[in-house]
Order: sequence, then structure tokens, then C-alpha cells
Amino acid sequence: MAAQPQQLFTNFALRFNELPAPRKMALGAALAAAIALIVGLFLWSGAPEYKVLFSNLSERDAGSITAALQQMNAPYKTEAGGTLLVQSDQVYDLRFKLAAQNLPKGGAVGFELMDSPKLGMTQFQEQIAFQRGMEGELARTMQALSSVESARVHLAIPKPSVFIRDKQKPSASVLINLHPGRTLEPGQVQSIVHLVSSSVPELSPNNVTVVDQAGNLLTNSNDGQTALGLNSNQLDFVRQIESNYAQSIESIVSAIVGSGNVKAQVRADLDFSESEATSETYRPNPTPDAQAIRSQQSVEDINNAANPAQGVPGALTNQPPGPATAPLNAPPGANAGPNTGAAGAQGGNSSRKENTVNFELDKTIRHTKEPLGRVKRLSVAVVVNYKSASTDAEGQPSKPTPLSPAELAQINNLVRESMGFNAQRGDSVNVVNAAFTESKLDLDIPLWKDPDNLAMAKDLLKNLLIFGLAFYLVFGVLRPILRDMAKVPEPPGSEAEGEPGEAGEEGEPAVQSPEDSYSEILAKVREFAKKDPKVTADIVKEWMNKE
Repeated sequence: MAAQPQQLFTNFALRFNELPAPRKMALGAALAAAIALIVGLFLWSGAPEYKVLFSNLSERDAGSITAALQQMNAPYKTEAGGTLLVQSDQVYDLRFKLAAQNLPKGGAVGFELMDSPKLGMTQFQEQIAFQRGMEGELARTMQALSSVESARVHLAIPKPSVFIRDKQKPSASVLINLHPGRTLEPGQVQSIVHLVSSSVPELSPNNVTVVDQAGNLLTNSNDGQTALGLNSNQLDFVRQIESNYAQSIESIVSAIVGSGNVKAQVRADLDFSESEATSETYRPNPTPDAQAIRSQQSVEDINNAANPAQGVPGALTNQPPGPATAPLNAPPGANAGPNTGAAGAQGGNSSRKENTVNFELDKTIRHTKEPLGRVKRLSVAVVVNYKSASTDAEGQPSKPTPLSPAELAQINNLVRESMGFNAQRGDSVNVVNAAFTESKLDLDIPLWKDPDNLAMAKDLLKNLLIFGLAFYLVFGVLRPILRDMAKVPEPPGSEAEGEPGEAGEEGEPAVQSPEDSYSEILAKVREFAKKDPKVTADIVKEWMNKE
């Protein structure tokens, strides 16, 4: 047995030397290719898998990151489009380490431009550096949003002027690059607009334009108003009102029919117009007893003096009267002097009364201001499921049954009360009883869609493919060639020795010519086995030992 490998090698060498030169070259090339293929497959199976570390990098960021990876002794690959690949088991670790070094910077520079001012910078250069820093800081802030992958900000800040006529307002343009499959809500767009306008002095939100990577304009000039004339806040308010009404209806009806057996949809027509009105009305005057007195004035003048003070105030009036003279034939009642005549003219008593009463007017002033978002009309649609199936006396499940008219009327009344039904404003309610369609939602991820299972199946398939190719090359190509080369060469002239069916010198059957058919060879072997069974048994035993 110890000499068997040496004998095989000797036989292989003899057979190889007997081959012609072209066949020797072909056999050597086949062996070399098979060995190289097997080695390459094993090396490919053991090679690490590379995944994307960063993509769409600028040249500056790509250079900084590759330098950092070289310092970390981390293998990497580069692809077109600013893409860096690293080993799959090091992706997140390297991202964390690079983030600690503030990499990548996203191609935008911030206020670090002002950290090292250059000697001899002009005022214009300082203003440009400040503007670039402001744009970079705003871009970095926008990249903190979950939907934004990168952003660029362009500020147009005019030169300040002391003349009001020449004064111009600043403006800004924002380019947003979103992650694949992500979108921005109108509220998020407005937050970006207000973020930029609040960071630049005298920048109005109407002068900020936001565009995505596809060139879609995300802002418009009417402050986010839609085709219906409502802005995003008003639309959100309408949705909130409709959702509140629907939840209120479903909560009260589900207490009767069960949870999940009622669906409600509400359409609310709201009035966002703002109006104010002032009215002033007067009513006819009521009776004096029912009127309110606004003001009252009374004057009463009574004079009982016989000789009141008369005359012109002054020194002449204060002179004592002269001697009284009276004519002999004076008429009765005539005065002898001027003072006496004045006193007689006044008489003994005098009286004067005045009374003025002002009543309030019956006036009504009404100032009316309509609230924003007033409900003009509500339309409610409610679908109630059939009664759930029950089991009969035999234990068999019965079919779902519809609700009775009385139960539908009861549900209709509950819906009207829950929504605050008002026929004057045109509210409508429609309650329908129908069987729900059962939909089975498989929330579990199928095995063939699980990422972990897919990765494991991918590795298993790769290993099976490598093993299958190697097995075929070894046992299907190399082994037959080596076995054929290791056979003992036939001595020349062996075909002429012995007759058919006769044994040679060593008791073995004579070698047949290639022209003999399979049946003839089989017949000769059977005849030899009958004649000399001992030799046949030794040959079979030797074959079994070799196998």
C-alpha cells in the first residue's frame, strides 16, 4: 500500500509523456484554470462585503474623509459620484467616529470663516465672508431635519442706503435635497421660510423661495394658499374639526354596535371670512313714567321786597335822596320822586317758576363681529356593520343580520345629537347599515421579506454555489483526467497473445481490442470467471481494497 501513490505518480508520468504536445498544453491549461478558479471562488467567498458610507460628497469632504480613514487603517473603496464604500461591519462605527470629527461638513462652511481673519481684509470682503457664514449655518440647520439630506441657501442682501427711496429689501433662495421617498409638508415648508426670514434682518417671509431637488417650487406668493383659497393652517383646522366630529360620532355609536363596527366621515364647510357690523336703532318714546330722566333743571324766583334796590350801581345811587316835593294836584298813585315811582311800579309780591326735564332716548347700539372658522354646514355619513354572527342551537355559526328600523332610528338620533344637527344651516345625516368586508392584515413580515433572512439566504446561496462549482471541477473534471492518466499503460503486442477467452501468463484474461463489443467482453469475462474463480475473486478483492 505504501508504494501505491508512487506507482500512481509513475503511471501518470508515463501517460503524460506519451501524450502529444498540443494535448499536454491543453491539459496543463485546464488544470491551471481549474485550480485558479477554485482559489478565486474561495477568496471571493471570504472577501468582506462593502456598503456605502457616504454618497454625493463634495471633493473637499471626500478628501477629508479618505484621509481620516487612512489614519484609522480602515479599508475603503471609491466610486463615481462622490461615493465611499467601507466594510459592512464597520459602517456605523466609522460614521460615529467621523461625526466626532465634524465630517462630512456637507460642502457648506459656517461662521468658522470668521475665526481666522486675514490681515488687510476690506469691508467688502468681511461682508462677503459674513454672508457666506450665514448661508452655511442656515444650511446646516436645515440638514438637521429628518427629511432633508442636504441644503443650500443663497442670500441677496442689498447694500444699506441712507436714502429711503433707494432702500431695498433682502431676499433668499433655498434649495432642499430630500432623502429618497421623503416629502415636506406645507407646515414644514413654512417653518423653513420663517427660519430663514427670522435669521436675516428685515427679510420678509414673502421674499423667501424654497425649491426641491426636482425643481418643484414649494412656496408661492399667496402665503401658502391653495386653489380653494385656504392656507395650510386653515386646512389643518378644517381637518381637525372633521376629525373631532367623526371621533365623537364613532365613540357614541360604538357603545351600541361594538368597537370597529362603525365608520363615520364628516365634511365641514367653514366660513373663514372676517366681518364686523355696527347698528344703531331708536324706538318710539314710551310713557313718561317708563322713561329714564337724563337731566332735570328747576328755577323758582319769588321777590317779596316793597322797595327793592334800584338805580344804577355807583356813587350817584348811594347819594341820599333830596327833599321830597309833591304837587298840590297830583293824581292818585303818582310819585313825588323817581325812587317813589320805581317802588310803586314793582308792587308788593313777584314770582317766577321754570322746570326743565330731559329724558333719555330709547336707543340701541349693536356691534357684531363674526368669528373665524364659523361652521356653515355639516355633512355626515355613517356606516354601521351588521350584527355579529351567533351560534344556533346546534352550535353552527349563523349569518350576520341587519339592524332593525328602530335601532337605525336610534343610531340616527344619536348621530344628530352628537354633531349638533341644525336644519336651518342645511346639515345632512346619512346612516347606512351594511355588512363590512373582512380584511385580514398580515402585520408580520413574511420570511422571504425579512432583511435578516434575505442576508442569510444570500450568504448560503453564495456558499452553495462555490461548493457546487468546486465539487464539479474536482470530481467531474480533474478526477476523470487524473484517473485516466494513472492507468497502467498497455504493453505493445498484447493484442496478439492468447486466443479469445484464454488467460495470459499471469492468469488474467487477455486484453481485448477496442473493436470488440460490450457483449463479447462480458461473455469472455463470465467464461474466465467460470474457469478460474479463485483468480477472479482475487481481482475483485484487489479492486475493493483500492476503492
